[in-house]
Amino acid sequence: MDETDKKIIAILKEDARAGYVEIGNQVNLSEGAVRKRIKNLTDEGTIHKFTVKVNITEGAEAITLLTVNPAYPTQKVTKHIQLIPNVETIYEVTGEYDIIAVINGINVVEVNECIEKIRRVEGIMKTNTMIVLRNL
Repeated sequence: MDETDKKIIAILKEDARAGYVEIGNQVNLSEGAVRKRIKNLTDEGTIHKFTVKVNITEGAEAITLLTVNPAYPTQKVTKHIQLIPNVETIYEVTGEYDIIAVINGINVVEVNECIEKIRRVEGIMKTNTMIVLRNL
């Protein structure tokens, strides 16, 4: 990944809907060159998801810390959690918890339903959930 790819990623992080022409104007490339770079970044797994981030005033967001039973592979548990609707982002981490899941929903009820689904995933021993009050 070169500096141009990094600039393209920064633009997409700011606005995932930015068009190829608009990005090209910002990085001095043609629309086709930008399209090819984004395809390559996606194919190689550097970019793995384009998403919409709803303002917290328009929905609800939670961060759930998960402990996995040592008898279950963490990666296997993560793959199951990724399939649950409303799970926005997953991090495998070190420390007291094994996984952090960021959950977004249209309201707290929808977020809670997602958390309940996560709790039923085989291998999950413990959860600790925090509702996000404000995004700064």
